[in-house]
Amino acid sequence: MICNPLNRQVVKNIFILGIFLLSTTHWTIASPTNPFFNVKDFGARGDGKTLDARAINQAIAAATAAGGGTVYLPAGNYLSGSIRLKSNITLFIDQGATITAAPVNTANEYDDEEPGPGNEYQDLGHSHWHNSLIWGEDLHDVAILGQGLINGKNLYRSSFRDSKQSANKAIALLRCINVTIRDISILHGGWFAILATGVDNFTLDNVKMDTNRDGVDIDCCRNVRVSNCYVNSPYDDAICLKSSYALGYARPTENVTITNCQVSGYDEGTLLDGTYKRTENPKYKFSPIGRIKFGTESNGGFKNITISNCVFEYCKGLALESVDGALLEDVTVTNITMRDVVRDPIFIRLGARMRGPAGTPVGAIRRVLISNVVAYNVDTAGACTIAGIPGHYIEDITLNNIRIYHKGGGSKEESKKQIPEMEDKYPEPGMFHVTPAYGLFIRHAKNIKVMDVEINLLQADGRPPLKLDDTKDIYIRRLVTSKRPAGQ
Repeated sequence: MICNPLNRQVVKNIFILGIFLLSTTHWTIASPTNPFFNVKDFGARGDGKTLDARAINQAIAAATAAGGGTVYLPAGNYLSGSIRLKSNITLFIDQGATITAAPVNTANEYDDEEPGPGNEYQDLGHSHWHNSLIWGEDLHDVAILGQGLINGKNLYRSSFRDSKQSANKAIALLRCINVTIRDISILHGGWFAILATGVDNFTLDNVKMDTNRDGVDIDCCRNVRVSNCYVNSPYDDAICLKSSYALGYARPTENVTITNCQVSGYDEGTLLDGTYKRTENPKYKFSPIGRIKFGTESNGGFKNITISNCVFEYCKGLALESVDGALLEDVTVTNITMRDVVRDPIFIRLGARMRGPAGTPVGAIRRVLISNVVAYNVDTAGACTIAGIPGHYIEDITLNNIRIYHKGGGSKEESKKQIPEMEDKYPEPGMFHVTPAYGLFIRHAKNIKVMDVEINLLQADGRPPLKLDDTKDIYIRRLVTSKRPAGQ
């Protein structure tokens, strides 16, 4: 084999790096030829008892002073308050390394909530980022990598309006560009395991989140790639796109792909330990949730988005929602399997909650294609729901090659019930309670195509398979339904 000088130099560099990694326990202070900053060289203990936040932040500061580099956490348990990311930094959490959220107080070096955008158009958690275990603001070229774990065991799952010490996010990023989070695991991430607001060129890959509220919220972001992720969130959403007013103005979330992901609602912690338990918790009557959703924060809109090759297991189904004036348009969803769906497998809702500046018009949902979906063991109260409001139609929706296997069990009386409009209510599958049809419930909608859709019953149901209310231009080709259980 003949190598040119450039190839020989690459091989030499790889060999030197390999010898270095094998020959030392602590990575030394960085130099131009060794851009690694081991937090233990800055005083971190990694014993799970000593507070290591200051040492980790000193390592980040040293890397920044050197023009950038990798801040390295070797195996150990690093008890920490707020870690402040900087531009041109990779935080590398190695296999066997855990960053554990210390109890939330000033003594443990958590940062206070910063002033928010000065409005009440979004939930309080979407108005602050500094009150997090790891956070960054107005950064570029940042990465969090490695096979290690972020354990947010002491993070809160909500905010406290009378306290600035309410750390409730594992990772929070505001107005950043060129961000990569890859290979890490997050346990008990608080209100948000990952909150990304106004983050562009964002890659989230091969991340496991097993958490007590939202997995990842992607809010007002552009050019986003979410792939190969496992998100278990029994008490809230798994992968959630939003377009809030948190930046102080309405900005769409657009150019997003979500692919090869699994979302679920198992007991918290049982994804990471591999037991996948399903113990119903009466404290959370709407769980399990754990789904992919657009909304409910929906001021700026959702545009040019694809979801493909994803698995839903023991959770709610896909939800596409606009209730605050957003345009939700140009969305493609394909190759989805769902099993043990606890509400509507597909829920598309245009509403008029209108949490935003006065005078904002009602939004729109249009040009959505959903194809190649199998949903098995769908809850009795659920149906594929497409629901606008009077005077505002959902339009140009295509459902193609869909297979639904419904539990059945509904009554004939339920098919006659009058469904309230609830125009200004929080949008959620189940808001209409038991739907008047077990298959498709379509209201205030036009130009809807239903092609090659089969709806099968696992037990008898007294409701019809299809209910239309105030619809125009409905095109149906091969809608196969059954009044009898499958196999009878």
